[in-house]
Amino acid sequence: MKYPSQKVGETLLKEYLKDLSLAALIAISLIGVAIVLLIIALVFLQRRSRRRYVEMALKPTVAEISMAESLQYSLTEIQIATNNFSVDNKIGEGGFGRVYKGVLGNGQEVAAKRLSRSSGQGAEEFKNEILVVAKLQHRNLVRLLGFCLEGEEKILIYEFVPNKSLDYFLFDPENKRSLNWSRRYNIIGGIAKGLLYLHKDSRLRIVHRDLKASNILLDGNMSPKIADFGMAKICGVDQSEGNTNRIAGTFGYMAPEYMRRGQFSIKSDVFSFGVVILEMVTGKKNSSFQQSEDSEDLVSYVWKHWRRGESLALLDSSIGDSFAENEVIQCIQLGLLCVEEYVSKRPTVASVVNMLNSSSVTLPTPRRPAVFRCHETESMVEEVEVEQSNTERISIPSSVNEATITEPYPRWRKK
Repeated sequence: MKYPSQKVGETLLKEYLKDLSLAALIAISLIGVAIVLLIIALVFLQRRSRRRYVEMALKPTVAEISMAESLQYSLTEIQIATNNFSVDNKIGEGGFGRVYKGVLGNGQEVAAKRLSRSSGQGAEEFKNEILVVAKLQHRNLVRLLGFCLEGEEKILIYEFVPNKSLDYFLFDPENKRSLNWSRRYNIIGGIAKGLLYLHKDSRLRIVHRDLKASNILLDGNMSPKIADFGMAKICGVDQSEGNTNRIAGTFGYMAPEYMRRGQFSIKSDVFSFGVVILEMVTGKKNSSFQQSEDSEDLVSYVWKHWRRGESLALLDSSIGDSFAENEVIQCIQLGLLCVEEYVSKRPTVASVVNMLNSSSVTLPTPRRPAVFRCHETESMVEEVEVEQSNTERISIPSSVNEATITEPYPRWRKK
């Protein structure tokens, strides 16, 4: 039997516990909301910090302004150097303008890229890009020497690279004989070092987005120089990927995640590099395969031979018998690793350089690569517009029209 006072106590206790549970529920809810808001704030601050980092890196300092002034040429100097942009001096042409060979007053040979008025660049954006490109100093990158900005004229002055582009040699039946195996192996290593600089060792992390044989120039010693940064993206030092609703590149070299969803990263460049490696070994251009529905691309063709243990059968016949078998097999395996369908499975360029420099490194076994068909020729696919992806878009400040670095000169039709 319970006394009235006991019943009152139990009732009060139940009321108290009920109020306590409600208070606890409210407190937990508030803490949860606070945590969510904190996470959102941290993500916002991180992105703002990343954006400020890139903006500060692009913002010219007093010293950089002085440097820009030292790089500036007058229009008269360029006109004299190129014989007033003579047709005889024209060495290339593309959507961004024409390129002329020239000789400066000091006797130095240069390539002067005269941007078309429809290129879309303003004067300030043009100057800022020059400051960024001028900082890229590596033996395996085409070097910017200066610029001219007078009135509506915008001209970029680059070092003159005498031996044209890699595709001029690699895919021509006669010219390819100049590329023995030793030379090809050195070119592959040089491209890897240039990419490593862009991805890791330069002031900003740079994704090229259009690496292919025609964008690799060869100097007098047949050493490679990466060129055509017209579609490149600058990322913060802690950022390695991004997303865009404007896909620009060349079919057969674009990574599947970039081609399908607009997602680009340093691993997108790795994929393109893998295709170039396989082209170097086979001497075959990816887009040269048959264009029928049943045709296979170069990557699939190489993978099938490698899986059957027929790697050496892939080697370009023009090389002859003078080659290192272990290097050929290593490059085929490296190329297949670089074109893995899943981004996380592809090696970084740093890993590729390490593998090329060490014969003792055991390479992972490649998996079946992404299968894609090249139904378009390069002339038809300079740029492809796609609808904006539904995935999260990472904003990367850029100085002009989705292209953060001005495009150097080799991306043109040769005379």
